[in-house]
Amino acid sequence: MSQVSFVQGASRGLGLEFVRQLLEAGDGSLVFASCRDPSRAPALAALRADHGSRLEVVELDVSTESTIARAAEVILRHTPDLHLIVNVAGVLHATDFGPEKKLGQVRPEVLRRVFEVNAFGPLLVAKHFQGFLRHGSRSVFASLSARVGSISDNRLGGWYAYRGSKAAQNMFTKSMSIELGRIAPNAIVVGLHPGTVDTDLSKPFQRGVPPEQLQRPQAAVSALLRVLDELAPEDTGRVFDSRGAEILP
Repeated sequence: MSQVSFVQGASRGLGLEFVRQLLEAGDGSLVFASCRDPSRAPALAALRADHGSRLEVVELDVSTESTIARAAEVILRHTPDLHLIVNVAGVLHATDFGPEKKLGQVRPEVLRRVFEVNAFGPLLVAKHFQGFLRHGSRSVFASLSARVGSISDNRLGGWYAYRGSKAAQNMFTKSMSIELGRIAPNAIVVGLHPGTVDTDLSKPFQRGVPPEQLQRPQAAVSALLRVLDELAPEDTGRVFDSRGAEILP
């Protein structure tokens, strides 16, 4: 059966690979992909040229709620239903900051920026896209999380903004799963840990990663899509790695 998917944060990296693999599934599914500036997303434009009307690209910046609301309005003109929503956009570092190694490096402006994207972003997408999941059929709302967001697994400390934002995201995932369970009982809400993937997000931190643990985006997304396909209703509110094993809070 053909399905309709929405990938948030799709201009490059894992987001782009999600779009590519969903389009290549061969079932005629329609895919919506969002990025901050579609005019500066040549890879998405190339996929649009290859797949035509099966791919629609919309503008969305998770740090600006009005763009999330407008993206939902645009998609609603095409369809009232979505079967898969994947939140991919995330931030760990930028040219002016990186993960904190000690308390003295914590900066309020960085905390706000990282939480805004990693934690608030998926929550605000859920706020404006919840109506697309009320169609009665099975649907999945997934957000890329990280093992470092697990409080029980934290043995090294540091990385305050990133760890905290992912822990908050996981709590939001749990709360969303409870509310959506009432209004969209066939919706499964989960977090996904892709592992260490060869993308811009992980590049500065790949030196100590064994080659066999550094995944290519194609393999990581393929594994995550298999996990999504195998989810059951009782899995809602939980976080899983790319093997389908649960990551405890």
